[in-house]
Amino acid sequence: MAPSYPDQRLYYNGKVQSATSNQTFHSIDPTTSQPLATIHTSSHCDIDAAISSARTAFPSWSTTSPVERSRILLRAASLLRERNDDLARTETHDTGKPFTETSAVDVATGADVLEYFAHLVASGGLNGETTQLRPNAWIYTKKEALGVCAGIGAWNYPIQIALWKSAPCLAAGNCMVYKPSEVTPLHGIKLAEIYREAGVPKGVFNVVHGAGDVGAYLTGHEGIAKVSFTGQVSTGQKVAASAAGGMKYMTVELGGKSPCIILPSADLDKAVDGAMMANFYSTGQVCTNGTRVFVHSSMKKAFEKRLVEKMQFIRPGPSFDEATNFGPLVSKVHLDKVRGYIRHGIESDKATLLYGGLDRPSPLPQGTENGFWVRPTVFTDCTDSMLITTDEIFGPVLTILSYEDTEEVIRRANATEMGLAAGVFGEPGEAIKVVDRIEAGITWVNTWGESPAEMSVGGWKMSGVGVENGRKGLDAWVRTRSTLVEGSADGGGTVFARPPSNYVEESEGEVRELSTASFGLHFAVILTRTPRGHSWSNRSCAEFSGSVVRRHPLAEAIHSQHPESLRGQLAFYGDDTSSNQNKLKHNIRNLNDRVVVIKRRHMR
Repeated sequence: MAPSYPDQRLYYNGKVQSATSNQTFHSIDPTTSQPLATIHTSSHCDIDAAISSARTAFPSWSTTSPVERSRILLRAASLLRERNDDLARTETHDTGKPFTETSAVDVATGADVLEYFAHLVASGGLNGETTQLRPNAWIYTKKEALGVCAGIGAWNYPIQIALWKSAPCLAAGNCMVYKPSEVTPLHGIKLAEIYREAGVPKGVFNVVHGAGDVGAYLTGHEGIAKVSFTGQVSTGQKVAASAAGGMKYMTVELGGKSPCIILPSADLDKAVDGAMMANFYSTGQVCTNGTRVFVHSSMKKAFEKRLVEKMQFIRPGPSFDEATNFGPLVSKVHLDKVRGYIRHGIESDKATLLYGGLDRPSPLPQGTENGFWVRPTVFTDCTDSMLITTDEIFGPVLTILSYEDTEEVIRRANATEMGLAAGVFGEPGEAIKVVDRIEAGITWVNTWGESPAEMSVGGWKMSGVGVENGRKGLDAWVRTRSTLVEGSADGGGTVFARPPSNYVEESEGEVRELSTASFGLHFAVILTRTPRGHSWSNRSCAEFSGSVVRRHPLAEAIHSQHPESLRGQLAFYGDDTSSNQNKLKHNIRNLNDRVVVIKRRHMR
């Protein structure tokens, strides 16, 4: 009998709220296929109310000091750790993953990320930069919160992904309206209540429920400043298009078809263990899975033999049994999809079935016969064109492809529109050279899957836009304001209103060395007479000055103020660098004409 959870309503303005749609759906236990809870679907009015609550909270939360925000979020992280087992049980019921996995990874790694960003903002992670432009002028930047952000969760790591999104969002001073996946929604209000108990003000973190139409309305809402989405490519494209239409900031983490490359120099046992981790952990429902396992032909038979031996250690069983390390798939829909790919691999691709197949694991725990079970499956003698090697299956299906040399495997590994992850097993120096040539945003050498809070992760190509976690993960939740301050009494005016006061006149072809304080400025040289022996044409002047010659408004401004001494002819205009200074001095020494050197601030 499946456990029972209370109805899951909405959460905004600091409390549980009733939905107004009068529509519900069920969360299903993947182990038994029985309902776990009734979920109340958000209406458009409910989403509007949640966003309004967040917008009301934003001014105060965004101006709360980073240190104080850090204190609150660290309290939330402590509560997560205190309630680890309770939250992990919910994750196991909702996802079907073994408790040994959810209790060790799902909640704990989410708390790690929350602690990381809390410490980061308290230690200067949101500090801007200051640049001295001139003695009395400088530039400073500020990192500012974006506003109200939308988080769209995924069903494979529900609470972990919720924290990957909300932790940097809230730490940076933003507010969030979060929609869990409708497949695994039970963590949403639990997390909201933990945030509130820790001291997060009402309206800062809000939860709405529903399917794709709810997510589409939320991400397209004019009150949303940023969208963070994790899910499949086709949905991510729609989310990105919607966000782009409103010029919203966005981070999208999508699917992959990642290569796991086994070099001849690899330790066989470590390589087999890595390939199994890259395919069967979480029942293969991991976006970074290395499902295309490239094995050098010289070791293919040995690799296959050792892999089949170790497959015996995959143990389906009762969810809360310490010996269980393999659970069911998340839903009936997903089970049918994965079984469809296995059938295609056998019947259409004609790949060699090395292990597993369409049969269910046996024996199954009592009471779980109707669960969404599939056997871990291995195909070998695969080719790059087979459907099972090109499509993201998102299940426990490993495909083995042989190769002959390094250049070949790199080319084939990159022959995909995805670019999420990759891993190489072999002698470290050799493996690093190979992995550096793989087109993927997340890569490993002699390991697979670990993604600590300090590590910025994000996909390339069709696998996503932007990064999560690490220092770059915080920058993804702020915008930068740049300010130039002019501190001198006569600075900051336009050159068209009056001539600059800081110009110097030189005569008899001599130009004094420009001071080092003028580094980074531009300058112009105004000729008072046409150079002797030259007509005043672009070509002759270019030859004379060594630079593109053109009339310049600065010269006109000087001429209008001093018509008796200047004729407004521009001979040289360029960067105030040593090479240009020397070129200018060389050219002018040969002229015997009176010149004026005018320093000008750089303007775009």
